[in-house]
Amino acid sequence: MMGKALGPAALVTICLTLASCASKGPAPVDHYYALAPTIQVVPGPKAPVAATLLVTQPTAGGLTIGRELVFRSSDRPGEVQHYTFHLWSEPPAAAIAAALTAALREARLFTFVIAPGQRARADYLLTGELRRLEHLPDAQPPQVAAEIHLTLIDGFDRKPLFAQTYQGMEPTGPTDDPATAAASFDRLLGRLLTDAVRDLQAQRPRLHSADTRDL
Repeated sequence: MMGKALGPAALVTICLTLASCASKGPAPVDHYYALAPTIQVVPGPKAPVAATLLVTQPTAGGLTIGRELVFRSSDRPGEVQHYTFHLWSEPPAAAIAAALTAALREARLFTFVIAPGQRARADYLLTGELRRLEHLPDAQPPQVAAEIHLTLIDGFDRKPLFAQTYQGMEPTGPTDDPATAAASFDRLLGRLLTDAVRDLQAQRPRLHSADTRDL
C-alpha cells in the first residue's frame, strides 16, 4: 500500500529545511588580537623622584570603550562601525594603561609606579582619555588612526602639571585587513606613547619627592 501523499505545506517545509542545511557553511570564528605597543624607553640619568605615581586606565567613549575593532568607511564618514568577529583580547584602554605602567617603571622617573588595582597612596596621577582608535580601510593608503590625551596631576593639591594630546596615523601595508590593522595599532601607539614618556621625563625638574612636599 502506498503511503499517504504529503500536503503542500509539508513539502514547503521540507524544501526550506533542505535549502537551509545546504546553504549553511562553517560557523564564524572570533579572532582576538592583543594590543601590545612597544614603547622605546631611555632611563633618565638622575635618580628617580622619591614619590609614587598611579597610572589610571584612560577613559573611553562610544565604540572605543569596547573590545571590537572599530573602523570608519569613506562612503559613511560620519558613522563609526565595528567588525563583528574581530576583537581585542582586552579593552584597549586597559592595554594602554598596562603599557604605560611598564614603560614608566623602566624610565625610572618615580621610585614607585603602580597600576589602578594596587592599593597605595599616590603622590602623582597619570590620567588619560582615549579619544580615537579607528581602522580606515578606504584611505589611500589604508591606515589606522589614534588619539589619546594624557594629564599628569599632583596628588597633593590635584593641580594638573602636564597635559598633552598625542595623535597620528599609521599605514597598514598592501595586505589590509583587521589583523594587519591590529599590528598597525601596535606600531602607532608605540610611537605616540614613546613621545608621551619622553615628555613626562622632561617634567622631572617640576616634580618633588613625597617627603619634601609634606614639609
